Amino acid sequence: MDNNQAEKLAEILKVARSVAWGAADILSSFYHKDTSDLDVKNKKDGPVTEADMAANKYILSRLREELGTEDFGYLSEESFDVKKAEPVAHDWVWIIDPLDGTRDFIDKTGEYGMHIALAYQGRPVIGIVAIPEAGKVYFASKGNGTYVETKDGTVTPIKVSDRNRIEDLYLIVSRSHRDDRFQQLIDRLPFAGKKYMGGVGGKISTLLEQESDVYISLSGKSAAKDWDFAAPELILTEAGGKFTYANGEPVFYNQGDVKRWGCIVATNGHCHEALCTKATAIIDEIDNA
Repeated sequence: MDNNQAEKLAEILKVARSVAWGAADILSSFYHKDTSDLDVKNKKDGPVTEADMAANKYILSRLREELGTEDFGYLSEESFDVKKAEPVAHDWVWIIDPLDGTRDFIDKTGEYGMHIALAYQGRPVIGIVAIPEAGKVYFASKGNGTYVETKDGTVTPIKVSDRNRIEDLYLIVSRSHRDDRFQQLIDRLPFAGKKYMGGVGGKISTLLEQESDVYISLSGKSAAKDWDFAAPELILTEAGGKFTYANGEPVFYNQGDVKRWGCIVATNGHCHEALCTKATAIIDEIDNA
């Protein structure tokens, strides 16, 4: 990336951060309403609320207004046509999850978030994760590190932990959403302990805050989607962590099928390869038992 591109990316990130704060305020305003006012609709992949739709409309309209549609494509959870499942026909694609952790939002745990990522040819170059109830926005651009911004405008660089033995690492998982195969996997990995958090962005934020060190996604009957991972991946890797499939391959986005099948491992980076090898061996044993 030359200087002109780097400057352009910095300008785009500034716009996207402003959009993220606006979307976080919208989500928080809905969150503090009575649950019966949310117009909850249960779809195949989980519930959708009036808040999802309002945040989605705001994010898309702001980004399109500020940045246009000639150079950028848009891939959003609430507007993607799963039946077509075609890649968005642009090199530069915004990947948006207007409300990550809808069930936590409805259940009032406070553990919900919002993701905005910009991918270039399938790989993220900007990542933003807002955690509205914590009053924080985590943001990163490729090659420039990860930062956390609070509502008063304070911006602080942030890094993952330096824990470097598997036995000393803490796993972050959901309180639910675990099938038997995944439960067997995490039970057989020798972590120091487990912590619990809703939403993928929220989970990855705990790695940045050095509260945990490992997050694992293992698809079963369903799988996480592009918008679950694109922004969290970049804020993690720019903070010193690693995020790959268990075989070490990178994750590519906007490939048509938005479901990320297989095993994806996100870590603080220090035991990443060893953990991937161990997880792969355990999954093979489980599947062949």
